[in-house]
Amino acid sequence: MTSIDLKKTYRVHYTAKRTPTVVDVPTRPFLMIDGKGDPNTSSDYKEAVEALYPIAYGLRAAVKSATGDAYTVMPLEGLWWVPDMADFDPNDKSSWLWTAMICLPDAVTDEMAAEVIPAVTANKDLAAGPKARVEPFTEGLAAQILHIGPYADEAPTIARLHDFIEAHGHQLTGKHHEIYLSDPRKADPAKMRTIIRQPYREA
Repeated sequence: MTSIDLKKTYRVHYTAKRTPTVVDVPTRPFLMIDGKGDPNTSSDYKEAVEALYPIAYGLRAAVKSATGDAYTVMPLEGLWWVPDMADFDPNDKSSWLWTAMICLPDAVTDEMAAEVIPAVTANKDLAAGPKARVEPFTEGLAAQILHIGPYADEAPTIARLHDFIEAHGHQLTGKHHEIYLSDPRKADPAKMRTIIRQPYREA
């Protein structure tokens, strides 16, 4: 049996510095659930997160059964946006659209997803399980930065990231992307580590 540490395999995309850097993000499969509203108050978001992890571990077990290989389940990620990203306000989350998601290895197949998602949903009685799907996601060129501290204090870090992109003559595109390296249930809020990523295109 081979044990695959996906955080090391995908290291360049799951580590960041406190100053902005550029990455080129390829297409990878993700387990996803969509929703709308403030994640701090939305029951839909809570249910989505509660569903993603059991399903992700179910897919891990399916890959191990099929190939003999085990892999690290990746951290929770979130895409956040509004219909017009010019109106995106980090301090007003009530109108946000979101996708909660977990990156998967290429070994996860459509057939596995079609079998595992409903089985785990039924076994664990997951309210958001029927909304889960596996599909490819890519961003291409993006800038990212490490934020240390509470989610509520991200606005200055986001501003630095956006200023970096614009200072290099690029325009923001795509969706605001966060990768949660710390478990908020266990971590000291002042020490939580979050990668903030923003795709861009040349002006």
